[in-house]
Amino acid sequence: MTCDMLPALLMLLNMQATGLGYTFPDGFMFGASTSAYQTEGAWNVDGRGPTIWDTTIHAYPDVIADHSNADDADLSYYKFKEDSHLVKDMGMHFYSFSISWTRIMPTGLANSINVKGLEHYNKVIDDLLEKGITPIVKMYHFDMPQYLQNLGGWTNPYIIGAFKEYARILFKNFGDRVQYWATMNEPNMECLEYEASQFIKVLNFSAPGVGCYLALRNMLLAHAEVYHLYDKEFRPSQNGRISIIINLFWYEPLNPKSTEDQEAVIRQRQIDLGWFAHPVYSTDGDYPQLLKDRVAANSKKEGFPSSRLQYFTPEEIKFVRGTADFFALNHYATFLVTSCKDWSGPSLSRDIGTNTSALWWLPSQPLFPEISVAPEGIRRVLNYIKQNFGDWEILITENGFPDAGGLNDPMRQLYIGTYLAEILKAIHIDGVKVFGYAIWSIIDNFEWNKGYTTKFGLYSVNFSDPRRPRTPKDSAKLMKEIISTHKVPNEYLYLGNELSLDVRPAH
Repeated sequence: MTCDMLPALLMLLNMQATGLGYTFPDGFMFGASTSAYQTEGAWNVDGRGPTIWDTTIHAYPDVIADHSNADDADLSYYKFKEDSHLVKDMGMHFYSFSISWTRIMPTGLANSINVKGLEHYNKVIDDLLEKGITPIVKMYHFDMPQYLQNLGGWTNPYIIGAFKEYARILFKNFGDRVQYWATMNEPNMECLEYEASQFIKVLNFSAPGVGCYLALRNMLLAHAEVYHLYDKEFRPSQNGRISIIINLFWYEPLNPKSTEDQEAVIRQRQIDLGWFAHPVYSTDGDYPQLLKDRVAANSKKEGFPSSRLQYFTPEEIKFVRGTADFFALNHYATFLVTSCKDWSGPSLSRDIGTNTSALWWLPSQPLFPEISVAPEGIRRVLNYIKQNFGDWEILITENGFPDAGGLNDPMRQLYIGTYLAEILKAIHIDGVKVFGYAIWSIIDNFEWNKGYTTKFGLYSVNFSDPRRPRTPKDSAKLMKEIISTHKVPNEYLYLGNELSLDVRPAH
């Protein structure tokens, strides 16, 4: 090597280290995600039945930060063509949306099918396809039919068959045009409702240390039933792909020099990242062994005759294992983990034995403090998936940043730019097979117990105006630029390097 070649070599090494010059691969899909309950409105229109969110919020409006509800939300039931136009104008390739179970089956049961609900989603799907946008359909996104919740919701095995028949109706009516399906969105987050009612504190169906594990088992079996139903009866003619969307945070030890915190983060990663992913995506299947061991040990100490975690039979392990055609991932934040032995009574928290706190370099936001700008977390999650579950193709189905609103949203731009930069590194440096990315969300919407106090959209929605006008934010311009150029502006690659988890500040 001659001396004049050294600068070029150093430049090449720098590009490899920072991601400069990398572009998203040909065929990479960009899109946006929403959910039915958070955007549609029309809560009692055209035969839609009530969900747990409808009945609870109407009875207890004070559980929502601004005492609001989603009765009207974004009016997307009526304005879906306007929403799809925004997706198309951004240059996006797909739109991930959920179907309201009770708009198809008012009680959640197959003995009563709502034709108007089928007609509505046929219009939504046809409109997307006419615009050249690929629909990605989520069957379930937190909006449990109230009738089924009266029976115990996901803790009652009866729901497995009900969900399978719901899926059958969707495949029959939409599968000729839908090539990507997700059975459930974030079932691991849904299980927490049966642990401590994280979203709504008055749902009164939490049973710490037991309810979450019942829901875990039934949700996995319900997902597997739907996967095998599609595989046997619909895939030969429809030739689509199906998965389950799991929300994975990243975790680092609060004190990297503490042996206890290092052990705590191992527990947090293996259990929290594994209790849904391991049964579906690992080569062995079943729950993580660490989860089984810890629940069994704690159950014995608590006086139970057997583990609070109901085990799968060998046949069920095989039935659930491999029931995905790609890995569907939601990721938002990185948390710091420390060991905790103060949890009393049976609970998931006691079984994991940790405390978590949000990681922040920048001043935290009061409305949603748990989501920080820690971009390297998404790269580490992607590598964790590859190293622990295999070399899956990965579709990132949600990633986004909340604020209080406004068209000038520099923090959201920082988040989007730096996270996409880390995804580029995961693809080019680490060899992770990421084939698509969806922003949450295309529009501001009803953010569960935060109501309308928190905004995630690329487009602002004026909820005081009965017409619900949509206005682009500065982050929409950045996202449009990234999609059109297939690369991330260099300044976000540099900024992301400054936010390395290895040089994080003292917490």
